[in-house]
Parts: sequence; structure tokens; C-alpha cells
Amino acid sequence: MVAQILFLIFTLAAIALFTINFRKIIRNIRLGKTVDRNDQPQKRLLTMIKVAFGQSKMVVRPIPAFLHFFVYVGFVIINIEVLEIMIDGLFGTHRVFNGLGGLYNFLIGSFEVLALTVLLSCVVFLIRRNVLKLKRFRGTEMTAWPKSDANYILIVEILLMSAFLLMNAADGKLQTLGVGHYVTAGAFPVSQFLNGLLPSSESALIMLERGCWWFHILGILAFLNYLPYSKHFHILFAFPNTYFSNLEPKGEFTNMPSVTNEVKAMLDPSFVPAETEPGKFGAKDVTDLTWVNLMNAYTCTECGRCTSVCPANITGKLLSPRKIMMDTRDRITEVGKNIDKYGSEHQDGKSLLDDYITREEIWACTSCNACVEACPVNIDPLQIIMELRRFAVMEESQAPASINAMMGNIENNQAPWKYSPADRFNWAEGN
Repeated sequence: MVAQILFLIFTLAAIALFTINFRKIIRNIRLGKTVDRNDQPQKRLLTMIKVAFGQSKMVVRPIPAFLHFFVYVGFVIINIEVLEIMIDGLFGTHRVFNGLGGLYNFLIGSFEVLALTVLLSCVVFLIRRNVLKLKRFRGTEMTAWPKSDANYILIVEILLMSAFLLMNAADGKLQTLGVGHYVTAGAFPVSQFLNGLLPSSESALIMLERGCWWFHILGILAFLNYLPYSKHFHILFAFPNTYFSNLEPKGEFTNMPSVTNEVKAMLDPSFVPAETEPGKFGAKDVTDLTWVNLMNAYTCTECGRCTSVCPANITGKLLSPRKIMMDTRDRITEVGKNIDKYGSEHQDGKSLLDDYITREEIWACTSCNACVEACPVNIDPLQIIMELRRFAVMEESQAPASINAMMGNIENNQAPWKYSPADRFNWAEGN
């Protein structure tokens, strides 16, 4: 009974803590501006199934896609067993689903095979990051914490899978010895090979099985509460993020109603614009972005696929689309902490532009959409960059000299070049 009470306390505490942190993140996302992403529900659902569930954009890189598939499928399916662990923990039973007979044996056997594939995949991922040191996992934004975060989660998954297999190995040996509480149930195609490493005494086996059982479930509860502080929050947010992703053609930018009204009024003096609330052009801080932009930031996996295909980054410029998303997440998290500490009206004097993202970064972007196309969960760094640019140009009238020259040429010559429209076809003379 003591064990059951402790199990209940740990479980309720873990769920409560996760709920508190999860609600803070949802609060932070809702600080963004409203945008309607409820259109075309059928298309959105298909996008989510294809991109999030089917991981269709992962296959561009076959090796990591193959390994990630095992981690994704294995970890999700293996955790179905958590339901049995929860029931056993609360009611003091052991392998409560053993009444399923042959199906139960098949499930436990399948779980073991998947646990092994997850373990091996995570080992390969650790080698890729720390031994091979792939360029995609490096960059100015990949400081000590992002690197450690990725390693921590891989190590935890290896330990959880190892504990699961050791638990089953000890359980299977106890079943063979006929220990009363350990009912004969389950098939152990992988863990049976660990029998030679196990102690022979009944008490030591029970201690090992119970220790691995507790480590496995407490590890999962700890993992759950680690997610809000980690890039691995994409485990949950990848699904809504792909559902609410932009369905418009790549490269199509939104128009500002206030600007559209001004242009219409210039072209047609009789035009009467609809009343719109005066607002800020573009975005200077995270609260000027939409809630979708902020959800994108919390969904970022920091995989670096966006940065690895960015032409600006490839040519040595400062821009890294991954850093744009990481900076946005860090800034909205800071804003949320300020709200918790000082209230919603507090202003810390900081902003996303300048304090987190430099102007050199936003103007290095070629707006080619390569980062958007490469992201495995449909994150859109370009939209954030464009909003920061809009603020710089339309609110502050600050832009690089080359941009100002181009705009002046468009205004005076109806083209980005300095030549008069009358000379536009000089190049064709004599041809």
C-alpha cells in the first residue's frame, strides 16, 4: 500500500507540474496577434497526417529519417505499456493485461524489438552529434545548452529503453523460478539474451525488476516535465503546428489592410476605406507577431535543416533561420517570465529586433523560402523576418543604403535600376 500511495503522489505531482508549465506556454503563444487559420479544415487535417504523422518531409535525408522513424514509432508504441504500468502501480497488480494471452505475448515481444531499435537509433544519433560532429548541428546559436539538451534527451531515451529491457529480463527469470507474484506472461525475444548478466538470487532479481520498473515510470514522468524546457516540445506541438501551417503558395506575402486602403485612396479619390484600428506596421517584439509565429518557435526542433539550405548562411552571412526561431522562443519565454513576476503591464525595455535578432540578419535573407520548404514540421522563419523588415522600413524608415536606393529607383524609374524608363530597351538596339 505504501508503494501505491507513493506512486499516486508522484503521478499526480508530475501531471500537475506539467499542466502548470504547459498552460504558461499556451499563455505565451496567445500573447501573439490574432490570425485566422481555421479555413480549409480537410486540407489542414491531411497536411497534419502527411507531415506530422507521416513525417513526409523527413525523407529528404534518408538515414536520419530511417532512424527517426524507429525512435518516433518505437517510443510512442512502447509507451502504450505505460497504461499497464499505471494500473499496476495504482492497484498493486502485476502485468494486469496478461489475460490477453497470445496477444499480450505478441505485444510485449514487439515492444522489446522496438525498444532495441530506439536504443540503437539513439546511440547512432549521439555518435552523429558528438563524434562525427556534423556541420548541421553546429553554429553560433548552438551554444552549450542546445547541444546538451539534445544529448540529455538521447541519453534519457537510451536509459529508459535499457531499463525496460532489464525489467523484462528480470521479470522473465522470476517467472521461470516460479516466484508467486510474477505471473507467467509475455514473450521476451530481446531481453532473454540478458539473462547471463542477471543475479541468480530471488531477492536480487526482485530488487532489480522493481528498481527498473520504478526508474522506467519515474523517468517517463520526469521526461514529461522536461519537455516544456526543451526543444523536444515538438513531440506535442508538431501536430497542431502542421495543422495550422500556412496553406498559401510559398512566397505569397500578406497585404496590410491599412496600406491597401492608402493605395486605393490614391488611385481612386472617391474610395472610402473601411474603419480599421490603427496599428503598428510589422513587428518589433514578439507580441507584434501572430500566435502561429510563436507556436512555430516552440515547435522548432533545432535540427538545422533550414540553416543548412539557407543560401545566405551557406555564403557566410550572419543569417541562420534556426537562430531566428530560437531567438523568438527565448524572447517570448522571457516575456512570459516577466508577466509571472511583474504583471502583464511590465516593460523590460527589450525587443526581439536588436536585442535578439540583429538587422544584419534580417537583411541577409533572400526570401527564397528554402528554410520553409526544408522544415520537417512546416515552421516559417521567413514570415518573422519579413515582419521585422516591415517594422524597420515602415515604422523607423531604416533600411540598408542598397534597399533605399532600390526603393528610390522604383519610385522614380518604375524599376529597381537607376536607368530612365526611356532607356530601358537600349540594350536591344542593333539586334
